[in-house]
Amino acid sequence: MNSNVENLPPQVLRLVYKEVTALAADPPEGIKIYPSEEDITELHTAIEGPEGTPFAGGIFRMRLVLGKDFPAAPPKGYFLTKIFHPNVGHKGEICVNVLKRDWRAELGLRHVLLTIKCLLIHPNPESALNEEAGRLLLEDYAEYASRARLLTEIHAMGGPGGTSGGPPEPGEGPQPKKHAGDPNKRAVVVTTAPAGANGNVVNNSSSSSSSSGNSNSSNVAVKKKTDKKRALRRL
Repeated sequence: MNSNVENLPPQVLRLVYKEVTALAADPPEGIKIYPSEEDITELHTAIEGPEGTPFAGGIFRMRLVLGKDFPAAPPKGYFLTKIFHPNVGHKGEICVNVLKRDWRAELGLRHVLLTIKCLLIHPNPESALNEEAGRLLLEDYAEYASRARLLTEIHAMGGPGGTSGGPPEPGEGPQPKKHAGDPNKRAVVVTTAPAGANGNVVNNSSSSSSSSGNSNSSNVAVKKKTDKKRALRRL
């Protein structure tokens, strides 16, 4: 859905920003708020499944979208986490009176969020978007609760394939290895001289110096002998 930031008057945007900031600082109990810095007209939330319901233990992601006529027209609500509920359609759309005929501009977003959370406690089968869920709620509550609980466990409890929770918190997810890329922690390469036949390390530098010294001594001795022979011949 496209952003409506450019379609809303500046005074409305200021009011929305003020309310969203207050919600993020002091959210309703059991609801987390994830404001978007890029689009203030779309508010992402995470609602805890109320205790005593088939949704208990689940975290249900939901978003509110403010249209170009807000606040004269109500926002639209969508569950992003799959849920088996009479008042939630197959595409996540939410049917509740506060988002329709009961909407008034002075109600505010906090009231909307609390009403949607209450909808998890008290479904309304009379305005069902999910007809099967509405029928089971009226005719076979045990089966309704079983179906709702199953989808909660699959999609809202953080298991494989689940979509519970909101945007990842800092520190979550795979972390880089310690010292990776740290120039102060780079590996030091140590070179070792080859071992001799007896297992002792041979100092090539010392051996080379010794060989060089012996060679020079031999050259001096030969030169002395040659000079001595030349001197004897002259006599």
